Amino acid sequence: MRKFTVLVIHNQYQQTSGEDVVVRAEMDMLRRAGHRVVPFMCENATISGFSRLQKSRLAVSATWNRRAHRQIREIIAKERPDIAHCHNLVPLVSPAAYDACESAAVPVVQTLHNYRLLCPSGTLYSQGRICNDCARSLRCGVARRCYRGSRLQTAALAMMLGVHRLRGTWSRSIAAYVALSHFSRDYFAAAGLPAGKIHVKPNFVAGEIAPRTEPGEYALFAGRLSPEKGVLEMVAAWQRLSHIPLVVAGDGPLRDRVAQLVRASNCGHINLLGQLSAHDVQARMKRARFLVFPSQWYEPFGMSLLEAAACGVPSIAARIGGVPELVRDGQTGLLFDPQDADELAAKADWAWTHPSEMAAMGSAARNLYLQEYTPEKNYDLLMNIYGAALSA
Repeated sequence: MRKFTVLVIHNQYQQTSGEDVVVRAEMDMLRRAGHRVVPFMCENATISGFSRLQKSRLAVSATWNRRAHRQIREIIAKERPDIAHCHNLVPLVSPAAYDACESAAVPVVQTLHNYRLLCPSGTLYSQGRICNDCARSLRCGVARRCYRGSRLQTAALAMMLGVHRLRGTWSRSIAAYVALSHFSRDYFAAAGLPAGKIHVKPNFVAGEIAPRTEPGEYALFAGRLSPEKGVLEMVAAWQRLSHIPLVVAGDGPLRDRVAQLVRASNCGHINLLGQLSAHDVQARMKRARFLVFPSQWYEPFGMSLLEAAACGVPSIAARIGGVPELVRDGQTGLLFDPQDADELAAKADWAWTHPSEMAAMGSAARNLYLQEYTPEKNYDLLMNIYGAALSA
């Protein structure tokens, strides 16, 4: 098989995200397979050191960053990549990256980790509900301060989206898109992205993971403490599940509110651990009876669901977005209506009182992981997508 030189373009988040982890794992996978990886990385953490003038300029440079454009052109001239693989471009890289590659005849692959091409916040979630209002007018997101609670920052991203919608950037400048689930592919196609360019390649878990050897001592939530992740709905359900210990691993904007709710409701059976390392999360995962995944947004994939499956741990998950592609109801876990805390509580109670049935679902989840989600299978999918982009 031909070995490529791959230019990987990614704007890392201020706090390490699942997307950052996925990008690093994919780069390592390419290197192990013998490809040459040329990274172009920016870090949002540097923004905190910007002057007031530099921060004000971000409002414009998020739409078109001339410096990033020039740097990428220079890298292409020096490294001569066969293909460019873009991930997050907000706010320090900008879609100028596409033009830099296109002008040098380097085909671009863009992974759709979230809904940023359609929504300033990237989540299609606002004011406690699924929201697609920015398809009608990007002013809606600005008025609601959807990105980081800031009208100015939301306006900057809205301007970026508006300009590139008018320019036809999403249709013209990208050779292939990577959607993380069939749901995500269909959603983006319905929203106007060229359906023929959208390929499905899920995420994967790097390295060999041995399955758990114990039945589990608690329920586990592992993820960001934010509204779209459904943590408040989960705590509400667990207020009536005092017999089921719940371990919460993660941090985020709702951390203080969740802690306050746990104290106010005297829920001593809910243990808030804060942010853990990936190694510690996996160790906690292997001691869990099941994972709780209460997302409220159109989850494109759900890395913790895949990590749980790799460990042989079943999940109780919201029936939304791409989740049912990972959790097969009654086979590898249980699904519930994300708007129904009563159903979540009932499913969790059943799972806790039926350990042998849940153990069988955990084994089935592990088998599904081995059949469809290993790094080896992921590599083959990625090579097919690169081939399609080069042919285009």
